[in-house]
Amino acid sequence: MEYAFYIAALVAVVATIRVISHTNPVHALLYLIVSLLAIAAVFFSLGAYFAGALEIIVYAGAIMVLFVFVVMMLNLGNAVQEQERAWLKPSAWVGPGLLSLLLLVVLVYAIRTINDQGIDGQMIDAKAVGISLFGPYVLAVELASMLLLAGLVVAYHVGREQKPGEVLSNDAVKRKTEEKA
Repeated sequence: MEYAFYIAALVAVVATIRVISHTNPVHALLYLIVSLLAIAAVFFSLGAYFAGALEIIVYAGAIMVLFVFVVMMLNLGNAVQEQERAWLKPSAWVGPGLLSLLLLVVLVYAIRTINDQGIDGQMIDAKAVGISLFGPYVLAVELASMLLLAGLVVAYHVGREQKPGEVLSNDAVKRKTEEKA
């Protein structure tokens, strides 16, 4: 499992660097999904199966759907069709595909060697997980929730358009009255 941890951690670092370095939002989202899956693989390799499953369900599933909707909101217009054709070229999906394939190999290896590690498969109930998350890790949980809230507010303001008849802020009203005078 040591190899699985290091390979998954390497994939997470490489994918995260690609998220930061890409200017194309769709490419960055693909690498972000791979990065989140790699973090889940790290959790699996450490024996934290519940945390790994939550990582996949909550972050790679639900949160990424929100990000995709934001990208869809920002890419409205006639030029989008040509842009989408450019995104479907193999150069857009080969990198994330190869990293995902590497993660799949690591996960298959980790699952096949699970019995060799002496893991007995003891069930942990939701109460124990809740006590752990909201006990010693409450600060980390609350910081993550605030970060997600900040991301949601930023996505709303970036995707928002000024519509005719919409109420303007006080500064905008002052500027409009000064322009008329």
